[in-house]
Amino acid sequence: MSASPKALKQLVEKNRSYRKFVFSHKIAEAKLLQMIDMARLTPSSKNIQPLKYILVFNELDTQAVFPHLRWAWYLKDWGGPAPEERPAAYIVMLLDKRLNSQVDFEAGIAAQTILLAAAEMNLGGCIIHTVNRYELSRFFQLPESLEMMLVIALGKPAQEVVIHEIENNQSIIYFTDGDQKHHVPKRKLQDIIWKPNPRQ
Repeated sequence: MSASPKALKQLVEKNRSYRKFVFSHKIAEAKLLQMIDMARLTPSSKNIQPLKYILVFNELDTQAVFPHLRWAWYLKDWGGPAPEERPAAYIVMLLDKRLNSQVDFEAGIAAQTILLAAAEMNLGGCIIHTVNRYELSRFFQLPESLEMMLVIALGKPAQEVVIHEIENNQSIIYFTDGDQKHHVPKRKLQDIIWKPNPRQ
């Protein structure tokens, strides 16, 4: 039986950008493979399927990846998660340039699918685009044919994320309050629907 629209909405609401995790809660390779298997089934332009993935789940590799990531654009005074709050695993998304040269929309579809799969497993994650591609490419010994698209941090969430509906003139900047709750403003549904003028 397929999921109801209500169940899908609950999963989407559960899938937030988490930036604090329970580092001691490890993620098995099998779970990461399940996430990738779901991403594998998503649409691909001309069905070329040029995306590839590196699974990072052992502690030495996660420690090597972490320093090359930049967290939370709006939280200028926050240097990222503390050691005990760091992700337990990462998925590094790659573009095989021998197959296609540009796949931004495919990367987005695949990344969101991975995060929805993680949410269904009671895990959470964050898509990180600002990464030191040079150093990470060296670490993973990537050939020139593979371009790093983004990194998805994964783990058991260690923070609460709260969504607020805002008016069009209110700030969209997310923030963390004194109780360490992370607040994310979202525009109202009616404010993102464009209604063209009726044709004469």
